[in-house]
Amino acid sequence: MKNIFLILSIIIFATSCGSRKGFMEREDSDKSLQDAVKKLKKSPDDEDARTAIPQLYKIIKQKHIDKINAYHAYQQMGKWDVLITEYEYLQMAYDAIINSTEAFKLVTPESYAVNIFTTKDSAALAFYNLGNLYLDKTGRDNAKIAYNDFYKANNYIPNFKDANEKMKIAYNHAMINLVINPFDESAVFNQPFWRAFNFSIRNDYFEQNLINDLSNNNSAVKIFGFVDSKRLNAKSDWTIDLRLKKLDFPNPEVVNTSKNVSRQIKIGTDTSGKPVYNTVNAIILTNSSKFSALAELEMSINNLIENKNIYTKTYRQTYEWRQDVVTFSGDKRAISNSDWDLINNSGANDPRKDEIVEELFKKIYTRVLNGVKQAINW
Repeated sequence: MKNIFLILSIIIFATSCGSRKGFMEREDSDKSLQDAVKKLKKSPDDEDARTAIPQLYKIIKQKHIDKINAYHAYQQMGKWDVLITEYEYLQMAYDAIINSTEAFKLVTPESYAVNIFTTKDSAALAFYNLGNLYLDKTGRDNAKIAYNDFYKANNYIPNFKDANEKMKIAYNHAMINLVINPFDESAVFNQPFWRAFNFSIRNDYFEQNLINDLSNNNSAVKIFGFVDSKRLNAKSDWTIDLRLKKLDFPNPEVVNTSKNVSRQIKIGTDTSGKPVYNTVNAIILTNSSKFSALAELEMSINNLIENKNIYTKTYRQTYEWRQDVVTFSGDKRAISNSDWDLINNSGANDPRKDEIVEELFKKIYTRVLNGVKQAINW
């Protein structure tokens, strides 16, 4: 307990010392100036604040002007955000002082509102010009860069020149037709084990779900099924190929176990009226079956315009199944309520193959969809 009080005392002492630290002793001069101005508003005669404000403003101005001069020489486009931020720090200092009668008596601050606007205007122009440079180049990636540059130009100065129209042009340049080729299941369903297997959703499951989930995407992509692409004479810019590589249903692993149970059952009373018990016995029999089904599906996305692969991945998915069939032999009075629950709720129906395949495909589909979204991401 004494140690706790000691620790609390140290924390309180350290906190109070920090709060009493002079304005000129703090590391963050920007925040220190704001605090000094607030202090002067509450206590116009506070000597520490009155002394600190002119010195802090001078430090702040020199610090940020030095950074601004340094960043002006940079060629990277990221310099514009840094420059704007530095000018905004200077403007914050100006606003704090100009809105305080007592602080304004001590310092004549300089407004940087015009500098902020002109820097944003220069940034907008720089990104606008860069967008035009990429708009003149071919390829979806260049169109995407152009779109983003025009978007940034508008962020700095809303409705900058004709950036909105240029964004539409860049978006249209990036637009592609994505065609889903027929699902290739030949590696699996041509095998003797699967030939007689009728799985109603396997042929169009991925195609139709991808069309539904991607039809309203904002990634400059029009998605078609293979048949519709032919019917509509839609040029294939990119294609999705889905190939089922493996579908493995092993024989269930079966384990039989048993346990002996017993219970004292009252069967009557003796001549003195005392209860008489008899031991009854039973055997709980458990037949456990389990297997792990496996599916492997390969997805490949290809750019036919540039003759290159965009994305290839093999998705591996398992389906775990276990079933316990519990029965008994012997005297049922020996069986506990918990064992009766196991007996009454145990099943004897193996899952159908189409149910297992559907579950495997559902889980794989989510990963396939995420992969397509990643590849076409705008």
